[in-house]
Amino acid sequence: MYLYRKGSITGPRFKVPFTGPFIQALHPKFESYLAQWASGPLSCVSVFHKFVVLASDRDLAHKVFKSPTYTEPCIVPLAKDILGHKAWVFLQGKTHAEYRRGLTPLFTNKAMATYLPAQEKVFADYFDKFVATSQANANQPLPFMTLFREINCALSCRTFFGDYISPAAVKKIADDYYQATAALELVNVPFSIYIPFTKPWRGKRTADAVHAEFAKCAAACKRNMATGAAPTCIVDHWVRHMFESNRYRERVAAGETDVEKPSNLIREFTDVEISETLFTFLFASQDASSSATTWLFQILAQRHDVLDKLREENLAARGGDRNRPFDLPMLESLTYTAAVVKELLRYRPPVIFVPYLATKAFPITPDYTVPKGAMVIPSCYPALHDPKVYPNPDTFDPDRWITGDAESKTKNWLVFGAGAHDCLARRYVPLTMAAMIGKAALELNWKHVATDKSEEIRVFATLFPMDGAQLVFEKRP
Repeated sequence: MYLYRKGSITGPRFKVPFTGPFIQALHPKFESYLAQWASGPLSCVSVFHKFVVLASDRDLAHKVFKSPTYTEPCIVPLAKDILGHKAWVFLQGKTHAEYRRGLTPLFTNKAMATYLPAQEKVFADYFDKFVATSQANANQPLPFMTLFREINCALSCRTFFGDYISPAAVKKIADDYYQATAALELVNVPFSIYIPFTKPWRGKRTADAVHAEFAKCAAACKRNMATGAAPTCIVDHWVRHMFESNRYRERVAAGETDVEKPSNLIREFTDVEISETLFTFLFASQDASSSATTWLFQILAQRHDVLDKLREENLAARGGDRNRPFDLPMLESLTYTAAVVKELLRYRPPVIFVPYLATKAFPITPDYTVPKGAMVIPSCYPALHDPKVYPNPDTFDPDRWITGDAESKTKNWLVFGAGAHDCLARRYVPLTMAAMIGKAALELNWKHVATDKSEEIRVFATLFPMDGAQLVFEKRP
C-alpha cells in the first residue's frame, strides 16, 4: 500500500511494516526536514497508518492552501481531540466564513489600539522578571526560552481576556501549556490519548482545563459588557459586536424601519464557542510567538549594529523620552523595527509547515494524486529561503526589506499561510513584536553567551535554538 500511494514522488523505497520511521518522528531533526524539502517538490513518508506528503515547492504549497474542495486543516491527527472537534479552524465553507467574518474586525488597527495598554504592562512586568532572574543567577547565562514562552502566554491571555483572567490562571496556563504543545506531535501512537501519563493524555487534560478557564472568562465578559463598559480586550470587542447585532435584530423584529445595520453583524456565540475559539488563538500564537521572541533576542544580542539602529529609531519615535508608552501611530512609524521583525519571521519562520488532510483524492500535479485520507503538508520554510527570491537567504539582513526588493515578493511570504485559513493576526503579530523589542531595546541590555548548540535548530512545534538561548539581562542605566 505504501508503494502504491508513493507512486512517482520522492520517498524511502521501503517502509518498516506498521511503524515506519516512528523513532525519527519522535525526535525530528531540522536537518532531516531540509533534506526532504531538497529531495523534490513532492516527497513522502509513512508512519503507522498515516501516509504523509510534503509539498516543498512554493506554488504547490499555495495550491494546497487554496484547495478547500480537496483539503481541510488538520494540524496533526490528534488536533481535534485536543483543540475541540468543533473548533472553528477545522470548519469549512459557510460555517468557517461565519466565524471569520466575526473575528476579522477584532484585528483591525482600531481594535488593536485598545489592546496596547495591557500589553505594555505585560512587557514591563516580564522585563523586570528577566532582570531579576539574571541577578538571582549571579548574572550568569540561563536558557531564556521558558521565560519567553511565559511572557507570550501572558501577552496572549491579557490580549484575549484582559482582567477577566487572574494572574494565577495566567501563570498556571503558562506552566501547563507546554503539555498541550508536546501532545501535538506530527505522529503519535494510535489511541495514546487514552493511556494515562502519555504526552497526549496530559495534553488533553491541560487543554480541557484551559477551555474551562476561558469559558469562565467569556461569561464574566458578557456580564461586564452588558453594563455598557468600554472594550479593552479581544473578547470585549467580540461580545460587544454580538450585543449590537442582537439589538439590531430585536429592533427590526419590532417593526422599526430606520435601523442602522451594525458594521459586524454576527450571531451570538456561546461561552464554550468563545472558549474554543480563543484557545485556538492561544495554540496558534503561543509556540510561534515564543519561537520568534527567542530568536529575536538572541540574534539582536549578536548583532549590535542592528540593535543600535533599532534603539535609535525607537527613541526618536518617543521624542527622546524612552519611558513614553507606545501607541499605534508610533508603532506604525517604526520602519527599521518593522524590517527587523519581518526579516526575523523570514529567517527563522515560526511556522515551517501547516498540515492538511486530503478529504478526497487530490490531483496536486498532472502526474501525482494525493490519496484520500493522506496528510498533505504545504511547507513555508523553502519559499522563505529561496536564494532566487531572497539573496543570501541564510544571512539575517533587515535592509533587504528597506533598500532591497523583498517587500515585492509576496508569493513567497508564506509566514502566515495563504487561502481561506490564512492567519487572522498577520498585522497584529508584527506590531506586537515591534512593541516588545522596541521597549526592550530602550529599557534593557542583554548579552548572549554562545554555546556549540546556539545555532543548532530544535523542532518543538516550531523552531528554537537547541540550547534554549543562553542570555543575561540587566536594566539600562
